[in-house]
Amino acid sequence: MNGVTPGSGRRASPPSGSSRGGGRPRRGLPFGPALLSLMLAVPAAEAAGPIDPDEAATAHSILVLLPLPPEAAASAGGEHGRPPPGHAERHRLALQLARSHGLTLREAWPVPAAAVDCYVMRLGADQSPASVAEALSRQPGVAWAQPMHLYRARGPLGPGPAAAPAADPLEPLQPAAREWRLAELHRVATGRDVRVAVIDSAVDRRHPDLQTQIATSEDFVEPAARVGEAHGTAVAGLIAARAGDGQGIVGIAPQARLLTLRACSEARNGATGCTTLALAKALQYALEQTADVINLSLGGPPDRLLAQLLDAARRHGAAVVAPRDATRPDGGFPASHPGVLSVAEDGAPAAGGWSAPGRDLPTTVPGGGWGLVSGPSYAAAQVSGLVALLRERRPRGGAPFDPVPVAGANGRLDACATLGRAAGVCACDCDGAPVAVPASQARH
Repeated sequence: MNGVTPGSGRRASPPSGSSRGGGRPRRGLPFGPALLSLMLAVPAAEAAGPIDPDEAATAHSILVLLPLPPEAAASAGGEHGRPPPGHAERHRLALQLARSHGLTLREAWPVPAAAVDCYVMRLGADQSPASVAEALSRQPGVAWAQPMHLYRARGPLGPGPAAAPAADPLEPLQPAAREWRLAELHRVATGRDVRVAVIDSAVDRRHPDLQTQIATSEDFVEPAARVGEAHGTAVAGLIAARAGDGQGIVGIAPQARLLTLRACSEARNGATGCTTLALAKALQYALEQTADVINLSLGGPPDRLLAQLLDAARRHGAAVVAPRDATRPDGGFPASHPGVLSVAEDGAPAAGGWSAPGRDLPTTVPGGGWGLVSGPSYAAAQVSGLVALLRERRPRGGAPFDPVPVAGANGRLDACATLGRAAGVCACDCDGAPVAVPASQARH
């Protein structure tokens, strides 16, 4: 099993209040519960108790990737979960490889965006995932094989206060509302019709600040979630909570359309996590649905399959946002992957200049309430919202966005200047004069 380092968020410190709780799977080829790092990732040896009854089976599995023919790998994918051409031949090869190496074939899943079919194989009791994966990688017809990376998280969110009868009553408490001057930004852009994929735990689709914001919802974890889960609900609210509805908060991009893709699950002990495979399924689906922004509020070990999907997202014009792991020199994965927008909390080193408030952020929690969260997971969610504003004003096809720092402010992001540069207009303190757009930012 691969260990991980912290990097994506911290335990919430909720105000007092009450809470109450949606999700149904879209089934492709079934797979056991997935486990990945979101709020506070810890090495496997430090985990307190089991996350799920199938945890041992998940950790003692490998992924075997068989290459697709060029015609099947030419695009991000076709119909969700449908095997590409030649699947029967690849399945026979997978069965042969499993038998010859003493493995059990558990599942197959097409990943056209990475040009592979993915096969999950269960190892024998005394087999090493790394050794078996290395041996299989040398077999004819195999693109590569790798362990199933396992990540963990700790710390459930608590309930928040009930809404007061006013327009977004918690907005004055939102650090981004003050520091980023959201009301002024929203005169320029609101993220209208920008599609933001939230790849996370289950989002509470019935939450009053979210129920009109979700374009589609899919579940890639077994068993399917019957209620919303804490981390995904909090992330979704920071990105796109409804504006002006008389309750709760306002999202950074309140008119964005959310694709809530459950690739992570929460166990009874509050731990949250998912596997390589669940993330790969969700990323593939996000590309099929032409997501404009993909939020990955997580961190852990580098992964070849996920890296190829991140490259595919970049080729297809999607912006991928992830939190920077301050304990790793490179910021950790996926934040360190080329093309990913790596986000630090305000005051922390921010590779590439992306940062956001990360402490005591009011947001949505399952059951219709609101609570406070802290950590780089949630800083990244706010940057995903800002990127949705940028994407509204400058759709796919232009040069990458360049963040503008606040002068002398220890790396803080100047959201007004960043949006103004992308839009070619003044965003805050405007006198009517247009903003010059550098050639590197010009729309193609």
